[in-house]
This record gives sequence, structure tokens and C-alpha cells, in this order.
Amino acid sequence: MNTTTTQGVTVSVTTNYLPDYSSPGQEHYVFAYKIDIRNNSEYTVKLLRRHWFISDANGVVREVEGEGVVGQQPVLEPGESHQYVSGCNLKSGVGKMRGTYQMERVMDGHEFDVEIPEFTLIVPYRLN
Repeated sequence: MNTTTTQGVTVSVTTNYLPDYSSPGQEHYVFAYKIDIRNNSEYTVKLLRRHWFISDANGVVREVEGEGVVGQQPVLEPGESHQYVSGCNLKSGVGKMRGTYQMERVMDGHEFDVEIPEFTLIVPYRLN
């Protein structure tokens, strides 16, 4: 599990390769990642936007931006957490992701970026 904390907001990531949805012969590898966002600060925060960089071992880097996560803009009171699962496809079977969440401190509207820790996406048989 990869974890980082920014201004009291902790983001943890775990990943899984999904062989049933992948087609290695057609250079199509699918991964799921589970994100846990935990508000350890003393303020209520709202997740506004996400910004991802997805790097494939073949040299292609994709940038993805948008509102919220999986259609939601969760509001987290101090001590609360939000989990979600999403996915990514690669052509090489090896890659990495990193990014940020734009958060808002609800009490005063202050916006700040929370780092999403870099994590690898790798087909298990490539580890040998």
C-alpha cells in the first residue's frame, strides 16, 4: 500500500491486475485501484477535482482531469474517510500513476492540493 499525507489528508492506494478483463495478445492490460482518503485534519474538507498522470512503460503519458471521483465530490468531517475503486488500462502491462486531489476547506473556502502517492501497475508474471 502506498500512502501520503498532505495538510492532514491521508491518501492510500492498493492495486490489482484484472486478468479476466485483459487481453495481453492485443496489448490491453486492465488494473483496478482502491483509494482511501482519510481526513486527519481538524477541518471539514470537500474533494473538488482530480488530476492524474498515467505513465505506460511504452513511453506514453496520459493526463486525466475532472470533477470529483467516480461521480462524487465527497465531504469529509474530521476523522472520516471515503473509499472508492476505479480502473486504468495500459498497453505494456507495466506503468505507474500519480496525481493530486483539489480539496476545499469548507469553513473558509481555502483550496489546496493533496498528493496522491505514486503507485505502480504491473502484471504479476512480469515480477519474475
